[in-house]
Amino acid sequence: MIEKPLTPADVDFVTSLHIGDPVSFVVLMQPRGDQDRLLRAIDDVALGELGDAVREAEEPEGPDARPPAERALAHSLDALRQAGCEAVGQIVEKHPLDLLRSVVDETGADEVIVLTAPHFVEEFFHRDWASRARHKVGVPVLKLFSHAADEGQTTVG
Repeated sequence: MIEKPLTPADVDFVTSLHIGDPVSFVVLMQPRGDQDRLLRAIDDVALGELGDAVREAEEPEGPDARPPAERALAHSLDALRQAGCEAVGQIVEKHPLDLLRSVVDETGADEVIVLTAPHFVEEFFHRDWASRARHKVGVPVLKLFSHAADEGQTTVG
């Protein structure tokens, strides 16, 4: 489950988690929801990224967020395939945890990776996707923090 397109470092990291084993990915991309603008702005301020907090209103949300999400998903799938992995995916607009559970059941997935930016408020209250998925999917859930294309390594949370 991702929120943004995978960067080259993200792809390197997730594809190196199981070296020597055949790996395939089912990528679920959730477009930005308009209900989360305040929480994202608080996260930006907490990270010291005041400019990002100010620009929050400029990012497409709700129905306008679908085209950028489709491009992000296509980019991410292509990057995983170029790294030698099988990868399929879809945009998730409703009931993401239910869909995640059905994907795990249908594919026999060994684990779920939630690749996300830090969301301090949601994480504090255990309302972030990884925390919620841990109670829903029945397999281990690994939360990784993605990063911008100009930053360092992806970290495990």
